[in-house]
Order: sequence, then C-alpha cells, then structure tokens
Amino acid sequence: MSDEDKDFIDVESDDERTGDADNDLQFANPADKRAHHNALERKRRDHIKESFNGLRDTLPKIRGEKASRAQILKCATDYIMSMKGVSGTHKKAIDELRNENKQLEEQIATLEQLADSNEFSTSGSVENFIEDSLHRDEPLPEPDLRPPRRKKAKN
Repeated sequence: MSDEDKDFIDVESDDERTGDADNDLQFANPADKRAHHNALERKRRDHIKESFNGLRDTLPKIRGEKASRAQILKCATDYIMSMKGVSGTHKKAIDELRNENKQLEEQIATLEQLADSNEFSTSGSVENFIEDSLHRDEPLPEPDLRPPRRKKAKN
C-alpha cells in the first residue's frame, strides 16, 4: 500500500469516527468548507478510478482497453471463475500424478524384493523382467517373502 493510499484511508477513517470531519475544522466561510469537502471527494473518486484501472490492467481480456466499471467487474468475475476451474483441473492432475507415482514406487519395491529373493528364472535377467513388467497393464504379482523350503533328504 502506498503512502498516498494510507493518507486516503486515514482521511476516510477520521470521517467515519466523527461523522463529519468538516465540523472539526474551522473555516473562514462556507465556501472554504465546500472547497475542502470537494477536494476530499475528488481524492476519493480518483482513488476508486485508479483502483478500477489497476484491476482492468490485470485482466488479460481487457488489458489496456477502455472499459466501463461494470465491464471491468464482469470481466474480473469471469476471470476469477475461469481461474478457479483451471486450478481445480491442475489439482486433479496433481492428484492423478501422485497416485501414479505411488503405484510406480510400489512396483519398484516389488521388483526390488523379487530381485533380492532370487525368484528370477535362470534364463531371464532382472532387466528383462523389469522391461516386461513395465509394459504390462496388470499389476505385478506379490512376492513370496517366505524362506525357501528345504528338500528333505531321502533315507
């Protein structure tokens, strides 16, 4: 907020507290009082006008164009609504990517467990198994983490 804006707000807040700031000031004649009031009102209108112009310049659809206050407000409302939609779409995409990352991390963990348990056939390699599993749409089988069975010796 600029110093000018703070000065404007200070003047406005004084008016609200006392009801009428002109009553607190001593004016030589009613014309001076009216001139002071007109200056305050002009400053207030200028501030509103600058605020609308600033809002207009932030809106891509009407940036730099001449537009009425109603058009600026309508365009701002439309822009906010469209940005809410875009934000919702982005949040949904982020959630989908997080889910996909989670699934991939689970697949990696499963493949690492399979590699550690030596459940690959001697004819294939870990790289081939990983490559094949990545091109499958079905989930990987759960690894058997039980210790291997020992064969009983024949007597």
